[in-house]
Amino acid sequence: MLARQLLVGAGSSLRRYSNFSRGAMAASTMQAIRAGEENVRQQLAQINEEVQKLLALKEQLKQLTVEEDGSGEAVPAKPVATSEPTSGNRNLSLKTPKGTRDYGPEAMALRQRVLDQVISVFRKHGAETIDTPVFELKEVLTGKYGEDSKLIYDLKDQGGEILALRYDLTVPFARYVGMGNVFNIKRYHIAKVYRRDNPQITRGRYREFYQCDFDIAGTYDPMLPDAECVKVVCEILSEVGVGEFVVKLNHRKLLDGMFEACGVPADKFRTACSSVDKLDKTPWDEVRREMVEEKGLAEETVDRIGEYVTLNGGAELVDRLAADEKLKGIRGAMEGLEDMRLLLQYCEIFQVANRVSFDLSLARGLDYYTGVIYEAVLLGGGGGKDEEEITVGSVAGGGRYDNLVGMFNPKRKQVPCVGVSIGVERLFSIIEARAGGKTRTNETEVYVASAHKGLHLKRLEILNKLWEAGVKAEHSYKLNPKLLAQLQHCEEYQIPYAIILGDGELSRGVVKLREIATRKEEEVALDTFIEELRRRLSVA
Repeated sequence: MLARQLLVGAGSSLRRYSNFSRGAMAASTMQAIRAGEENVRQQLAQINEEVQKLLALKEQLKQLTVEEDGSGEAVPAKPVATSEPTSGNRNLSLKTPKGTRDYGPEAMALRQRVLDQVISVFRKHGAETIDTPVFELKEVLTGKYGEDSKLIYDLKDQGGEILALRYDLTVPFARYVGMGNVFNIKRYHIAKVYRRDNPQITRGRYREFYQCDFDIAGTYDPMLPDAECVKVVCEILSEVGVGEFVVKLNHRKLLDGMFEACGVPADKFRTACSSVDKLDKTPWDEVRREMVEEKGLAEETVDRIGEYVTLNGGAELVDRLAADEKLKGIRGAMEGLEDMRLLLQYCEIFQVANRVSFDLSLARGLDYYTGVIYEAVLLGGGGGKDEEEITVGSVAGGGRYDNLVGMFNPKRKQVPCVGVSIGVERLFSIIEARAGGKTRTNETEVYVASAHKGLHLKRLEILNKLWEAGVKAEHSYKLNPKLLAQLQHCEEYQIPYAIILGDGELSRGVVKLREIATRKEEEVALDTFIEELRRRLSVA
């Protein structure tokens, strides 16, 4: 009995000791965990501090190394233009992003002149304009540009939407037509697009640039809208005056038929097409090597393709290909040739046949083309100061894309489309390279000047009358400017006329009207000086 009591008591004591030990161990473990967490926090803080130091050093190192210019050559880095630190103690390097540039008043005056000429042609053909967002849902853009899809600029997730900067104006237009149930429209659109490309500034190749698009959407008889697009391209290039050019024509159905006749597998038509598209700037030997080694096409297949893509001509080439035994049995090829025959006939009527060439090397690598494709290429030798500056290659391109709109229509309804994009940035590069002398950067028609002190209120009165009459006018922002300085301003900015106010003339109810180019002056009545100015401007 006593032994049992002793055993029970010992067991109870042992349980109490065990419970105590477990509690002590748990407390000790928690303390160790807290100490470990504190140690980790301290280490993370030290790591973060070191990372910030490394980032600052990296930014400083960037200023001492070299950077690439637009031609891809290494040049000394530009010095830091400011010593004031920005956030994070980093110095701000003042430069435009790679593949972009600033445009001063003279460059913008030239650009605006070209744009006005382009728009006047678009409007002459009955086009109306639209606008779309500069960014789109990424899924709208992906899968439409073939191998060029890698050049799309992605944006970060914004409010649950995965976005990208627009790559061109064609896909946004197709989305606009499909989403809005638009079944026919003739539109032009001038806006900036963005491509993560390798820039070549002297050739007008940027990462941010303007496109000028002209498109006709709707179901119409074959080749009528297509021929008008070719006519629009020829009119614009002739109007802008960039020298001799040729508009190359081809047909996607004919290309696919040609690939089929040469033995290219159907699933490799598009990849073969993207290789052929490089022939305008890459020798056939290099394109052939790419098709064999990188695209996996058989050598005999590629050699047969080579026999076709070297051909170009006019209606006689259509007849020659229509008699080709390899192409005769391919329905798509025959349809493409019939379209080409009709298109060349319309080009003859539009008097642009001497500007076009049926060229089987033209491929246009974008995936959405389904029919006629075209590309305008400068022939060089346009009389510029530097041939390298004006050899920019393709300056316009486009074609038929009948299946693109249906991708964006809720009922998958297709709206046939054809259009062309004018490479205005390349045209700008040519015009800038050829520009001689000072370019006028304003449209001021008359400058209101005062001959002596105390006439600034009368200047304002005359200036307001001119503005109210719709005349483009300006004056000095000094109360009492010197007359010579005012007239020098007119000459520097090529303002055609100046109205000069003087106490003696005003007391007689007249002002002096000066023609800046000839420096001839004539007194004109205050009551009629606006009518006289308008008459002279209209004659000029």
